[in-house]
Amino acid sequence: MDTLQAILLGIVQGVTEFLPVSSSGHLQLAKELLGVELENNITFDVTLHAATVLSTIVVLWRELWRLFLGLFSRTYNAEQAYVVKIILSMIPAGIIGICFGEQIEALFSSLAFVGAMLLLTAALLAFAYYAKPRQKTTLSYRDAFLIGVAQAAATMPGLSRSGSTIATGLILGNDKASVANFSFLMVIPVILGKMLLDIASGEMATLDVPTAALAGGFLAAFITGTLACKFMIEIVKRGRLIWFAVYCLIVGAIALIHAL
Repeated sequence: MDTLQAILLGIVQGVTEFLPVSSSGHLQLAKELLGVELENNITFDVTLHAATVLSTIVVLWRELWRLFLGLFSRTYNAEQAYVVKIILSMIPAGIIGICFGEQIEALFSSLAFVGAMLLLTAALLAFAYYAKPRQKTTLSYRDAFLIGVAQAAATMPGLSRSGSTIATGLILGNDKASVANFSFLMVIPVILGKMLLDIASGEMATLDVPTAALAGGFLAAFITGTLACKFMIEIVKRGRLIWFAVYCLIVGAIALIHAL
């Protein structure tokens, strides 16, 4: 992999991590188009995920700081309740990752599967767009767990994590802005946990990617991720997810046709 390929992949990761179009699916498609093979080295993917986590922290730092300060209250408050909801949302993804991690990794090599999941993402976004549930002011513990189930399902390549979690939250009747914030905050501990597991596995010991390429990919993912995160929060508030459904429908169909 050269530096230009790394930057292009970083841009793909940064943009699609927050847009409801599946970062894993697009990253796999981009690798196919660029002829990049990294099956035996996860260092690059971990680097890109670290960049997108950092971009989330930069965009939502006020919310994170408020939650951090609230944890030190002696009485159970809204901030502590929010953290509990985030923990609840992590449970399904943790179970899926531990029990079925290897099986899910094997699906990344199937372009047809990625295409099918992109079509499913399109259907989910379209349903969330046309559904008109009663708006709730506060996200409940039950809804937090169900959104976590959607996040766990989205570990499959091609099924958008942000699309699944945001659509689920909207279908359950939650406020658009609160759903967007929760969707992006809840993924931080999940990605960090996955990164720690990847590092602990020892697979990162062998570095097949040049340092310049790693740095270029990281910066590209961080910059585009920061912009995409801000953009996506505004898009969800305005309720314009249908255009992403159309996009996923087109890309998913192309991927399926190419795979067949």
